[in-house]
Amino acid sequence: MLIDWFTIFAQALNFLILVWLMKRYLYKPIRLAIDAREKRIAAELADADAKKAEAQKERDAFQAKNEAFNLQRAALLTQATDEAKAERQRLIEAARVAADALDARLQEKRTTDARNLNQAILSQAQQEVFAIARKALADLAATSLEERMAEVFTRRLRQMDGPAKEGLAEALRTASAPALVRSAFDLPAEPREAIQRALNETFSADIRVRFETAPDLISGIELVANGQKVAWSIADYLLSLEKGIGELLDKQATSEPKTV
Repeated sequence: MLIDWFTIFAQALNFLILVWLMKRYLYKPIRLAIDAREKRIAAELADADAKKAEAQKERDAFQAKNEAFNLQRAALLTQATDEAKAERQRLIEAARVAADALDARLQEKRTTDARNLNQAILSQAQQEVFAIARKALADLAATSLEERMAEVFTRRLRQMDGPAKEGLAEALRTASAPALVRSAFDLPAEPREAIQRALNETFSADIRVRFETAPDLISGIELVANGQKVAWSIADYLLSLEKGIGELLDKQATSEPKTV
């Protein structure tokens, strides 16, 4: 069998031409298209990764802001709670202080009212006692209350002894002004002369005396000389009355409901 080398050579040449043509016009465009597609896919994947990273970054930033907001909200809530507690305590303290002040004012007013009432009762009692004593003395002994008070006062002067008498004698001796005799009423001439005489005889000297009327004087009659004082007091007889009135007022005050 003979080999047709021409045919083989022609077929080989055709094959080579076909390979070149396929490589030139088919394989290369396909490869270029595949490379372009791979590059495009790689670019899309890189863009997706970038977007994913950006989204993660934004998510992390949002989460951080959310946590910061929660912390700030908790801090503000704690601060508001503390301020509310402080304001509540301040209001309670202010209310307590106001209540204490009101209670003190009410207590002071009750004390003042009780003192004024006590003083008014004592003043009225003094006037009633004077009036009753004057009438009783006038009816029973045909004498005045003023005369009896002056008599009791002169008797007290004459009965002085010891340090009290020595102190008054020194005061009368060293006084630059006349001794002052004060009374709650106008002393008639006879009681004045009796007091003057009792002073002169008790202290063996000519004592200068000035008489003065003091309507607000409850003590009856008093002698004042250079800081020394001798007095006869009708107030001593009113002590039991004053004590009884004071106990009654205290009982009334304690029975009143306290303001809260």
